[in-house]
Amino acid sequence: MKQIQRKTERKISAALRLALVAVLLLLQIALVIVLAQVLRQKMYIAYTFLQVVAVLCVIRLYVRPGSSTYKPGWIILIILVPVVGLILYFLWNGNQVKKKLALKPMDMPRETDAMRRSSDAAQNDILRSLPRWGKLTEYLRRQNLPLFKNTDMTYFPTGEAYLEDLLEQMKKAERFIFLEYYIASKGQIWDQVCDILTQRAAAGVEVCLILDDFGSMMTMPPEEISALRKKGVWVKMFSPVHRYVNRLYFNYRDHRKIAIIDGDIAYTGGANLADEYANLIVRFGYWKDCGIRLEGEGAWGLTRQFMHLWQRMGGELRQSWDLYRPRLSVEREDFCQPLADGPDNNPVNTAEDTFQQLIANANRYIWITTPYLAIDEPMIRTLCIAADSGVDVRLMLPGIPDHKFAYMVAQSYFGELLEHGIKIYLYTPGLLHAKSVVADGEIGFVGSVNMDYRSFQLHFECGVLFTGSAVAAVQEDMDGVLEKSRRVTMQSWKSRKWYVRILGTVLRPFAMWM
Repeated sequence: MKQIQRKTERKISAALRLALVAVLLLLQIALVIVLAQVLRQKMYIAYTFLQVVAVLCVIRLYVRPGSSTYKPGWIILIILVPVVGLILYFLWNGNQVKKKLALKPMDMPRETDAMRRSSDAAQNDILRSLPRWGKLTEYLRRQNLPLFKNTDMTYFPTGEAYLEDLLEQMKKAERFIFLEYYIASKGQIWDQVCDILTQRAAAGVEVCLILDDFGSMMTMPPEEISALRKKGVWVKMFSPVHRYVNRLYFNYRDHRKIAIIDGDIAYTGGANLADEYANLIVRFGYWKDCGIRLEGEGAWGLTRQFMHLWQRMGGELRQSWDLYRPRLSVEREDFCQPLADGPDNNPVNTAEDTFQQLIANANRYIWITTPYLAIDEPMIRTLCIAADSGVDVRLMLPGIPDHKFAYMVAQSYFGELLEHGIKIYLYTPGLLHAKSVVADGEIGFVGSVNMDYRSFQLHFECGVLFTGSAVAAVQEDMDGVLEKSRRVTMQSWKSRKWYVRILGTVLRPFAMWM
């Protein structure tokens, strides 16, 4: 009897437990359903709000002044993945470049009356001798970029020659050394630079160095910079990569390459302070670069650019501006015009405007070397119109690229350019990193400017426009590049691998991030 009672009690207990579990399970299901309904309603409201914000941002992007190249990338990102796209847009869209980069608001100091008279005289001379190019020099002068004569110009066809000459001249510095580079990397070149800078600083020479923090982040240990500072070298890191995500900028970098020795000598070009630029190490075949040296009055054009940025970054100078002017007296009839550009000038894009005017005003030929090609519709049309007008337009690019995705994007432009008769060459020995232009054998350009959206719109850049014997030297160098290059044909372009075609097309709207 007791046994039967216990069995009954166990059955009842089990049934009650099962019932309790069932009730709790039903309650759980009911709660999930209720929460899902509530959240669905709220999610609908949230998603609707998100879409409205996304549409407003897209409209704002569409009507915003400036190049249309960057807009499709942002629009696609915001529409497809609004949460990610909007977060990145509000963090990195670059509406307030000056504020974000923490650069002091400072106009370029006005030039002396003597400097303005000298620039005016040079402008009158170039209008008489080279009237087509006088329009371009006047355009740059109106942006407070003086035109100079009385300058020796030496072109270096390789990074090795450029860096070797720079190091030798740095050893002779007596008053000051100013250096501004995108990349500095541990190695033989950097070791020599450090030795020279510390020696000259110990001798009382004023030594100032600007390095881009993002460009040098992976190649320059912080202890190297600290060691330089302890030895009397003033070092500024441009736009330090901040621990907060909204201060991590892939764009708005200091891509300039400037070296000043005693105000009498100035350098610019494509080479950074790293071994690959002198082919001391091999990364992408032979690394073909170039540079130019200015001696005399023209050196001031690059000196003032450096000092302006140095002071905007909070740096101090030992002396007043005028005491950094050239003392070397040179008599030459050739012209040179150092120029600078940066995103804080937008929507004015000095470098891109210079390229467009060089192309549009060429009568016989325009040859360009560039490691990257990512251009907007106006630049494409300018190139095509020039070619359609009978101008010999040639673009020289790397045979071995350093950024494969960016290279796929560059290839996506080839078809339209080839259809208009533009000649495209790939430098077979390796990476063609030189940034140079020659038009009609009369005018040339050398600097840090790539023919892409990042250089034209997003980075701080520099270069030199010039006439005279240096133009012939650049021309001769380009002839050598052509001899070692493979010409791209429409057939070879169409025969590229299918995934290269797809990726190039898909990635093209996002060229600003490459």
